[in-house]
Amino acid sequence: MEAEARYTFVGAAVLVLVAALVGGLVWLKDIGGRGEFTRYAIHFEKQALDGLQLGAEVNLRGIKVGRVEDYALSHDKLNRVRVVVRVDGRAPVRTNTVAVVTRNFVTGIAAITLVTPEPAGDELTAVPDGERYPVIGEGRSDLDEIAGRVNQLGEQAASALTSVNQLLTPDNRAAAMDTVRNLRDLTAGLNQRLAALDKVLDRTSAAAASIGAAAGQLGNASERVAAVAERSGARLDQSLEQAERTLVEARSAIVRVSTAIEDLRKETGSTARRLEATALNVDDQLSAATMELRVSIEAATRVLDRLREPRSALFGPAPAQLGPGESK
Repeated sequence: MEAEARYTFVGAAVLVLVAALVGGLVWLKDIGGRGEFTRYAIHFEKQALDGLQLGAEVNLRGIKVGRVEDYALSHDKLNRVRVVVRVDGRAPVRTNTVAVVTRNFVTGIAAITLVTPEPAGDELTAVPDGERYPVIGEGRSDLDEIAGRVNQLGEQAASALTSVNQLLTPDNRAAAMDTVRNLRDLTAGLNQRLAALDKVLDRTSAAAASIGAAAGQLGNASERVAAVAERSGARLDQSLEQAERTLVEARSAIVRVSTAIEDLRKETGSTARRLEATALNVDDQLSAATMELRVSIEAATRVLDRLREPRSALFGPAPAQLGPGESK
């Protein structure tokens, strides 16, 4: 009975310990899942997920902050892959944070890198409809950009090769050869013209030397002309002084002549007035003389009339010769 009691006690104790262990594990799992880590969903459509595995690293600025817990193809869109990641609760995941797939070129293992541009947005906590976790947006990896540019370069290279093939047709090759021959002939002609140009340049140099000598002679002549001009200037100054004195004398002579003319004008005026007065007197005297002459002529006329008839002169006028009121 004592052995059975001990076994029962031991079994009960073991069961209690197992239950406590299971409860502790569940509690620790719940506390660890809710308090220290946060789960997010990422929808990848543009990036390939080659090499991405469960448990792959989730990095933020080169630091591992979580891992990949699950991924599955979307039923709504065939090109979408839904990936669930568990991230350390202390990691700053913002509303403008994006997820980029990066690969190790040696091993080919892929990882997810979280990138948050500046300025950072608010903390990502909102859960969209139809999702269990907040959704981190998909970014664009540098490798994809490089691959896209390489593809563009490949397409451009292929287009260039096609254009070159079209350019190198038999007709175009013949035209190119003709162009090369024309260029060769043109080069030969240019060489000949360059030789002639060298000769012309030599002659031009000689002419320039001659012009330089002529310029020197012209400079000497200019100096002589300057000396002559200086002497002529001195003479001209003397001539100008003489001309100035002549002008002064002429000005004084003009003043004297003007004065004489004014005096003459005054004397002429007085003479004219005296002549006018004399003319008036002469006119009066002429008038008086004319009257006297007229009277004399009338008297002489009467005398002559009387002399024509001596009888009248001796015996007096006839009655017919008497005027009105006269009597014999």
